[in-house]
Amino acid sequence: MERWLPLELASTVRHDGDGGVADDLATVRGATHWIQAQADLLAAHVPAADLVADEDLRLRVIELRQAVRALFAQAVSPAPPSPADAHRLMPADRAMTHLNTVAAREPVAPQLDWAAGGVPGTRLLSAENDPYVRLLSALARAAIDFLSGPRREQLRSCTAPRCVRYFVKSHGRQEWCKPSCGNRARAARHYRRRSATGEGG
Repeated sequence: MERWLPLELASTVRHDGDGGVADDLATVRGATHWIQAQADLLAAHVPAADLVADEDLRLRVIELRQAVRALFAQAVSPAPPSPADAHRLMPADRAMTHLNTVAAREPVAPQLDWAAGGVPGTRLLSAENDPYVRLLSALARAAIDFLSGPRREQLRSCTAPRCVRYFVKSHGRQEWCKPSCGNRARAARHYRRRSATGEGG
């Protein structure tokens, strides 16, 4: 299953299984675990598998997540945003400024990579030594690429009861982020219909 860094970041806010919302970045340990779990997606930017967060980095990742989720809410509009933070979204213009500022903190230059007989590709050469700056800039650039690319058109907020995730719609009839959310939504719809017709009880 394809993964995108901005969605992985946005999904650190999730349903906790008990009717509430969990935050994977609530502690320094949680932030470290999440960063290390993204090592494959960050491999070209920073050695995330060995990166250990501190409180300052945790707070900066959370601020970046707030910006990404605010711009995700704008991208899915006029559909409703995720209920997790719909009532306290960062203003979209501030979110965009923050994303651009964080992306610009790492000076990078594109480098052509073309092995003999192979297909030409590019990689980014960084002039930044601080791994925290590299991490945050990579997350911001990934969000910029996502929001300015074709995937933005497929971005949705899951409408299943209690779900707070955003997802990329992979086929025409997809309404929910995963099958379990679809099952929950159908069960809730069935319950509402039965209650409305007096069949419940």
